[in-house]
Amino acid sequence: MMSRRQYLAANAGLAVAMPLMARADVPGAAFPARRDFAPTDIAYLDNGSQHPISLGARAAVDAYFAKRTLDPAAQGYELDEQGVIAQFARLINAEPGEVTYVQSTTAGEQMVLRALGLPRDGAHIVTDTLHFFGSLPLYEEMAKQGCEVTWLRPVDGRIRIEDMKAAVRKGTQLVALSLVSTVNGFEHDLKAVCDIAHAAGALVYADIVHAAGCVPIDVKASGVDFAASSTYKWLMGDFGLGFLYVRGDLLPRLRRSNYGYYGIGSFQTHIYPFDTPGDTIADYSFRPDAAGAFALGTHSHAVIAQLGHSLGYIARLGVPAIQAHVQTMIAVLKAELPRRGYSVMTPPEARTPIVAVALKDARAKLSAPMKAAKVRLTLSANRFRLTPSVQNDMTDIERFLAALPRA
Repeated sequence: MMSRRQYLAANAGLAVAMPLMARADVPGAAFPARRDFAPTDIAYLDNGSQHPISLGARAAVDAYFAKRTLDPAAQGYELDEQGVIAQFARLINAEPGEVTYVQSTTAGEQMVLRALGLPRDGAHIVTDTLHFFGSLPLYEEMAKQGCEVTWLRPVDGRIRIEDMKAAVRKGTQLVALSLVSTVNGFEHDLKAVCDIAHAAGALVYADIVHAAGCVPIDVKASGVDFAASSTYKWLMGDFGLGFLYVRGDLLPRLRRSNYGYYGIGSFQTHIYPFDTPGDTIADYSFRPDAAGAFALGTHSHAVIAQLGHSLGYIARLGVPAIQAHVQTMIAVLKAELPRRGYSVMTPPEARTPIVAVALKDARAKLSAPMKAAKVRLTLSANRFRLTPSVQNDMTDIERFLAALPRA
């Protein structure tokens, strides 16, 4: 257990953030926001894998299902699909027409590649090994199918901007990265990367699943061209739905590779009874926005209902306040874990809600003590990761540390 002196040392420099730790103007917004979630005896520090659903979001889903079960009292309910798109757009400082629903982050990333005509012989892609591990096979496949893929590797847990500058060249088509790495919480300087890429004529895709909702994002200020995020992590949604952002002025330049019903702007058939006669099966046009280029078929209405609450909740708390709240916990972990013999992978300066540790046989070594202590965290084969959020406080960190054996 930490001494008071160790605790204070770990929190040096955080005092300026403390006024953000309580928001008296927002009901339920004082941190930790435990009352906004169901009571639990678990110290849940795995929010970066799957965030708990808030009580408000559960109520929103219940209202949706009341309508779907034909509850007479709920027949006035209306699902606000476009309102949720607008909420997410505000979160990242985009225009609503630049955002569309996709199934997941991975689906969005692959849509971007197809819209750029990739894979293509000789096309040059720059990515890095702190990108989402599920995307590693994607870019290995791009290389097998004719692309030249340059992999940047971290130095001291960081992708260096000088290495990015050296890798991007005239003729590079795409730089693909995770704004915040799921591996260790490193955060790219996205504007600097975009400036480098754009100067060479390249475009930039950012996986923002570990950024949206927990660290500030401004797609306009950074200049990023594409970004995608699922909703079950820091957006406090659920599986099966995500968002894709596409910079508006790029839309006319992209190759159409999606022909979904939800992207249609106008539609008139000429084959059914009483149709107006015509020379074609149907006359149609696609919408000029991101949905017109990328939307496919139906998507999860239940998650949209949930997000109607969750995105509003995040906006009321404020992403800067959310980020500030977790910094005390993150700082303590970064200070205390090395003292116990653990190798922290997360850069000390990172202000993301992630602390990752390299530990051989981590799952085998820590599963039993963490289960006994009712602590939930990410346990991988040779790594463990803690990702505190709005409902956590130092009591959760203390319980984890008390259960943690020395390395």
